[in-house]
Amino acid sequence: MADIRVDNLNLWYGDFQALIDVGAHFPEREITAMIGPSGCGKSTLLRVFNRMNDFVEGVRVSGQVIIDGQDIISDKPDLVKLRKNVGMVFQRPNPFPLSIYENIVFGQKVHTEGLSRSELDEIVEDSLSSVLLWDELKDKLRRSALSLSLEQKQRLCIARLIAVKPEILLMDEPCSTLDPQATGRIEELMRELKNNYTIIIVTHNMQQAARVSDNTGFMLLGELVEFGKTRDIFKGPKDKRTEDYITGRYG
Repeated sequence: MADIRVDNLNLWYGDFQALIDVGAHFPEREITAMIGPSGCGKSTLLRVFNRMNDFVEGVRVSGQVIIDGQDIISDKPDLVKLRKNVGMVFQRPNPFPLSIYENIVFGQKVHTEGLSRSELDEIVEDSLSSVLLWDELKDKLRRSALSLSLEQKQRLCIARLIAVKPEILLMDEPCSTLDPQATGRIEELMRELKNNYTIIIVTHNMQQAARVSDNTGFMLLGELVEFGKTRDIFKGPKDKRTEDYITGRYG
């Protein structure tokens, strides 16, 4: 199991500084929610943890991000291995235009050679069971993943990550396209998954952060203004900017 420790993290897109001296500890087997107005650096921070910002031209990063004892900023990690260990769920579900079965085994086929059909079948069942989809889909595994509902697609994308056995799940507004009922079910799933994974979510929904997270960080203009236990952040924030945001004075 892995936690994440961040120290003096800075990130620039060209001349624009998107993250400013960020420091925090994201504990293992807990859910941490990152809140703040649009454009404050929440998603940028999330993408640092699996080096997805590397795909953006002109990005520069300094500071430390320690995962599994390795500084992923300066130590030149194996990026394939890192992204296997640190999986990401996006705002809009992005299943591959393949069958449900092939979506789940796709990552295993990339990372592990020579798996038998029975081993792949077991991975599919275990992964779909983990996101409470097995009973719904066990007789529909050859159906296109694109035919699923939005909620089912999002669960499938989580199952696809779980199939390659990561330690950390990053979720960038995973419920923003879902209706309230589906959102509630995904939140319930998050609470189940934290027993086995370190989870970090970005959300604009402060009620969601209060419901599902153990820890909350408030970001503003690239700065991590306040970070702590969720109950403390919402009941007694130490910084007036945090209080102003969670009480709806701005944002």
